[in-house]
Amino acid sequence: MTNSEESDVAVRKVKSAVRTVELLEYLAARPDQPARIREISEDLGMPRSSAHALLRTLMAQGWVRSDESGTLYGIGVRALLVGTSYLDGDPYLPTIAPYLDDLRQELDETFHLGRLDGLDVVYLATRESRQYRRTASRVGRRLPAHATALGKALLADRFGVERDRHVPDRLTAITPHTTTDRGLLEEQLETARIRGYATDDEENTEGVRCFAVALGYTRPAQDAISASVPLARLTPDRERVIVEALRAVGDKVTRVLRPVANGDKWFAQ
Repeated sequence: MTNSEESDVAVRKVKSAVRTVELLEYLAARPDQPARIREISEDLGMPRSSAHALLRTLMAQGWVRSDESGTLYGIGVRALLVGTSYLDGDPYLPTIAPYLDDLRQELDETFHLGRLDGLDVVYLATRESRQYRRTASRVGRRLPAHATALGKALLADRFGVERDRHVPDRLTAITPHTTTDRGLLEEQLETARIRGYATDDEENTEGVRCFAVALGYTRPAQDAISASVPLARLTPDRERVIVEALRAVGDKVTRVLRPVANGDKWFAQ
């Protein structure tokens, strides 16, 4: 085989790997909406024959599952195993989780730990309020950073090009309240930077206001913690108590983990 032929084979292998990742991420982004092969082909710009062959291969390995008819496809159990191993191997989550437990025990609201990943925030841990519960865990899900208090707290810790890397050219709306104007978002981020916490007002879940603080054990911060509170029972005094508790925990976590994270390449891009 000539060098040119070897190069062509390598390119095809890389392209196949990219398509595999794109397909898995596509299915993972719609856990409650299994996709038909036509949708997959059109949305990913992939020939149907290639999509079908890739799906069959991934099904055989447990990464993709289908319904009895074989026409609807969703993410498989192997993805759960890989996601769990990521959480198990995270060097900071075991230290932060007990603080989330304490916050939930003290205030009985829903608390989250999120990490900035590209344009999104990924939820790594959630402690649900005993007063109300979601039908599905948010752990492992991702939301646009600009539409969450978690994301805004982390974006506020960045400037210029570093911030732009995590904000899309077009801000999409999740609810009618989502901030979609870049100028307004910049104002919100500056406010968050000055006061030390960020908010979102029904921007990803209607009827819920969220508060978040960045965890400064890495610079810029990669993780943040937040509280989600139904507007129906949120008062100014309750808001003050929640924000003070988040800031106090944020300071504690930062002091504990900063020596551990010093020089850590965990988040190196």
